[in-house]
Amino acid sequence: AEYMGYSVAYTDVVQLICIFVGLWVCIPFAMTNEHVGDISAGRDSWIGEWDNYYAGQWFDYALLLIFGGVPWQAYFQRVLSSKSPRYAVILSVSASFGCIILAIPAVLIGAIASTTQWENTTYGHSPIAEDERKLVLPLVLQYLTPPAVQFIGLGAVSAAVMSSADSSVLSASSMFANNIYRRIFRPHASDFETIISMRVAMVLIGCISSFIAIQVDSIYELWFLCSDLVYCILFPQLVCVVYLPFTNVYGSLLGYIVGLVLRILGGEKSLGIPVIIEYPYYHHPEQMFPFRTLAMVCSFVTIVLVSAIVSFLFEYGLVSKRLDCFRVFHDNTVDDNSESENYVAL
Repeated sequence: AEYMGYSVAYTDVVQLICIFVGLWVCIPFAMTNEHVGDISAGRDSWIGEWDNYYAGQWFDYALLLIFGGVPWQAYFQRVLSSKSPRYAVILSVSASFGCIILAIPAVLIGAIASTTQWENTTYGHSPIAEDERKLVLPLVLQYLTPPAVQFIGLGAVSAAVMSSADSSVLSASSMFANNIYRRIFRPHASDFETIISMRVAMVLIGCISSFIAIQVDSIYELWFLCSDLVYCILFPQLVCVVYLPFTNVYGSLLGYIVGLVLRILGGEKSLGIPVIIEYPYYHHPEQMFPFRTLAMVCSFVTIVLVSAIVSFLFEYGLVSKRLDCFRVFHDNTVDDNSESENYVAL
């Protein structure tokens, strides 16, 4: 486990260096291209403005970006690889400032793309006007920088993306092997059998991921959707497990269902899911109401209330403990092992 922690840490360091250095190498060449205008003079084209009409959406997305990245497997993989809780806290706080610094090259590249006269390049039209914003980074590197710089920039980004991809596949397969296969289907499976199941899961997850990547129009939208679901469904679960120890599996299960249903009924354009519930201020085809935050809050309230009600019913004998199918209140006491199992289920 210690070597795995060092491996994760060193991989992150190399990945960040590749992205940061690779993009900064490309920016001077792109900014001095003859087809690029003054980004400070044309800032009105790439700096937005506040509009009260979209206040609900912005509020929703702001909370999603703040809390949606907390219950993320990739984040906890780094936190658990830290030497101590103190280092984990330092890592988390410093990462917030690191995100701001690492976002600077991306902002500059977006500003360069917005002030470029794309009609005069071999590309022929503006990717922003044609709603091809997802292609801005590779287009800037390809058409506004020399071939050698293109190689450095695209190579750095590709290496970092592949590093994140294999890390995600590894973490997903590990969770499947240990939390699903070994705990549910084969509780007495040997370590060798668990490793085999993890390797099979890696192949299957890789194939499914490749299929999804080919089928969807935007990987960015898919990634954003993942943060969306994590925020609506998993964030309330994490808060309850860490800060509310009286919550149990029954509340967790119903809270999961409530959060998922409310989120899906709000519609999702990237997956072709139609809008079923038109929340207040609905304007076709967009939800102006912060319905993601509403789904998260409803999920959290459901977990707390259902857990409290179920605990009251079982602990005071109003319901027979023979009906405790998840064995949360078995034998009238919760020992250390059953409590751990309860937290794992949450």
